Amino acid sequence: MLEITRIRENKEQIAKALKVRNIDVSAQLDELLNIDNEWRSAKGELDSLAAEANKIAKEIGQLFAQGKQEEANAAKAKTQELKENEKALKEKVSSLAESLQSKLYEIPNVPNETVPAGNSDEDNIEVASGGSIPDLGEHAKPHWDLAQEFNLIDFELGVKVSGAGFPFYLGQGARLQRALINFFLDEARDAGYKEVIPPFVVNEASGYGTGQLPDKEGQMYHAQTDDLYLIPTAEVPLTNMFRDVIVKEEDFPIQITGYTPCFRREAGSYGKDVRGLNRLHQFDKVEIVRIEHPKNSRKALDEMVAYVQGIVEKLNLPFRILRLCGGDLGFTSALTFDFEVYSAAQEKWLEVSSVSNFETFQANRLKLRFKDENKKSQLAHTLNGSALALPRIMAALLENNQTADGIVIPEVLVPYTGFNKITK
Repeated sequence: MLEITRIRENKEQIAKALKVRNIDVSAQLDELLNIDNEWRSAKGELDSLAAEANKIAKEIGQLFAQGKQEEANAAKAKTQELKENEKALKEKVSSLAESLQSKLYEIPNVPNETVPAGNSDEDNIEVASGGSIPDLGEHAKPHWDLAQEFNLIDFELGVKVSGAGFPFYLGQGARLQRALINFFLDEARDAGYKEVIPPFVVNEASGYGTGQLPDKEGQMYHAQTDDLYLIPTAEVPLTNMFRDVIVKEEDFPIQITGYTPCFRREAGSYGKDVRGLNRLHQFDKVEIVRIEHPKNSRKALDEMVAYVQGIVEKLNLPFRILRLCGGDLGFTSALTFDFEVYSAAQEKWLEVSSVSNFETFQANRLKLRFKDENKKSQLAHTLNGSALALPRIMAALLENNQTADGIVIPEVLVPYTGFNKITK
């Protein structure tokens, strides 16, 4: 959430910057500032009234002590009148504050100055690539056929038990899935990230804290009886660990990681692009989160991108890194790099990670602060990244490593799987 003081002081700059997202928020910003002006006026009036009431209340005792009964009673009547006015003003101030907060939630984050203009994912800029795309020949099979042939994943059983997008992983498929999770967690630990096992459901305040609410409310599974949300990503509980926290400056950087299942309704998803593991309603992911000093957050983002690149390279997967354009940038992000791996059998790129810097946008919602060297309270910066999301990594591993007599397991995973090849 943007700070209202920032909007007051830089309205035109913010409106111009948000046009990189292909949106015009000028009218929304004017409405916000009108509400803010009205709130500040009402708040000032309320403070003055309260001060006057306190002053009269002190005088009443003195008047009674001086025997000025009539003046004291008049002062008491005046105090009662002020209290009634104060109550009405409090309600007005509260209503305006709620309206202001609601309107602020509707404004996306301001893109970093390095975000390129563009309308969609077709305008994203490739900044790096690596690995070799295997030549599988004309008999290459997509992962959903391989999963069935080698009895690794049962999509139809998932439909029977839960619905589309909830697969069963079986036998060596389940072991490969678990191996990937453990490999990703060990890599994160070795890179200095503290492992956390968070809850898989969060309350509404947590959803608002990281920006999933209200922006992606329709994509989240909501347990209405308890008013809890199944997490769409570990980003939500991990980052909310620091909601309403004042971090010590010497504690930076804060680095945490966690594995969780993730739940997304993905309303409207259908067709060949969501077949097999390409898009699921429940999937596994290891997330990395950093809480940073503003001066270090851009360097931290580069370090996170390099870290994710290192994992992908260890899996011997062909990859590319994209700097997202304004039209493809997430609502809460200031700057995002996407990782895609190449699926040789499908002959397409599959997104497996987004690494983002949110700058102060989430921290303002979370009230996540630190005290600087002058003991002044400042908003921290938050960052996160998928390291990695498993379904499309699994798809690419199965497809790219298929041979005539089985599916070869990357060497780095063999200590985790206990086997170096999947055979019938």
